[in-house]
Amino acid sequence: MVEVAPNANPPVCKVIDFGKFMYEKKKKEKEAKKKQHTIQVKELRFRPQTDDHDLEFKTRHAREFLEDGDKVKATVQFRGRDMLYTDQGKDLLKDLAEELSDVSKVESPPTMEGRRMIMILSPEKS
Repeated sequence: MVEVAPNANPPVCKVIDFGKFMYEKKKKEKEAKKKQHTIQVKELRFRPQTDDHDLEFKTRHAREFLEDGDKVKATVQFRGRDMLYTDQGKDLLKDLAEELSDVSKVESPPTMEGRRMIMILSPEKS
């Protein structure tokens, strides 16, 4: 005897083969799990003096990640005297956001965390 609907008034029970019931339940859970898509966060790293070609190359990769449904974390790493050029890093991230504005939206704007400037882009629902 297996309780089918415990919240009903009175509770509903069935007389069935419990082993078969558990097998079918696990099979349904496995099938539901197959259809799930987990969102991953892909990271792209830049430096303040990243060249135009390198920026275009990484932008293409970011576009692919966003079209697959993953989030993109763009990081500008500052070393030593690079800390003087935080404005260049911010401009670089803003340019990246503009390039990808058709497939993404800015989830968190560029912010400094220690020696890194981080911006997160998430795919736009279409």
